Formats: sequence, C-alpha cells, structure tokens
Amino acid sequence: MLYISTIISIIEVLIVTLPVLFVVAFVTVAERKTMASMQRRLGPNIVGYYGLLQAFADALKLLLKEYVSPTQANLVLFFLGPIITLIFSLLGFAVIPFAPGLAISDFDLGILYMLAMSSLATYGSLRSTAQLISYELILSSVILLVVLLTSNLNLTINIEAQKTI
Repeated sequence: MLYISTIISIIEVLIVTLPVLFVVAFVTVAERKTMASMQRRLGPNIVGYYGLLQAFADALKLLLKEYVSPTQANLVLFFLGPIITLIFSLLGFAVIPFAPGLAISDFDLGILYMLAMSSLATYGSLRSTAQLISYELILSSVILLVVLLTSNLNLTINIEAQKTI
C-alpha cells in the first residue's frame, strides 16, 4: 500500500511538471521567432511544421553536445550550477494551483515559498545574478501588493479572491 501512494504522488508531480517544461520550451521557441521577426530574419522554421519541433531539436542538441569545461574551473561547482538553477526553478512551481485541487502542495505560506525558491534559483547562474535580482525586486513588490489586498499568503486563496472581479 505504501508503494501505491508513492507511485500516485510521482504521477501527480509528472502531470504538473511535464506540461510546465513543454510550455517553457515552446515559449522559448516563440521568443526566438519574435526576435527573428524584429530583426527581419526567418528564425527557427526548419525543424517540423513552422518550427514546432525546434524545442525538441534544441533539447537533443543539448544532450549530445560535447562537454567543454574551463581548465581552471572547479568541476563540481561547474556541474552543480545549472542543476541548482533547474531544481529550484521547478520547486517554485510546487505551490502554483493550475486548476481547483490541482497543485502539488497547497500550504499557507505559498507566496513566501515561491519567492524563496525563485531567489535561490538565481544563485545557480552567478553571471546573471545582478540582473535577476533587479527583476526580482520589482516582481516581489507586485506580489506583495496582492498579499496586501487579500491579507493571505496562500496562492489558492489569492486566486479565489479574484472571482469577484
């Protein structure tokens, strides 16, 4: 019986996580197409119908790419940086309710948890930390406005408070 509940939990996590990863991949392709149109070039349009399989080609290229590391780099930290960024970015999605009753975790400090996970994700890529922290200050201020209006840190309650609008 213990195994069944564990398997169900893993399936629930996959049901939420995999669509998020696909959305991020296709938003990246859409961004590349938009930037290409701004620069008057074609952009990704070779792989699949109108470039719809470009996200999968990029993932395959990333997996099959030759590994190159700087000679003076600490190899453990060099490998851990992207892994830390990915893990904490995905952990931030754990409290986001995608539909009624469809959240991995629904607890009272959800907004605080989400802000903490997104803050920790910036430390995996130290080159862009200053830029990400500057974005985070503005976005945290906007989120705190929502908290002030609803007087609650639970994301589900904050979403339900918007029903009257």
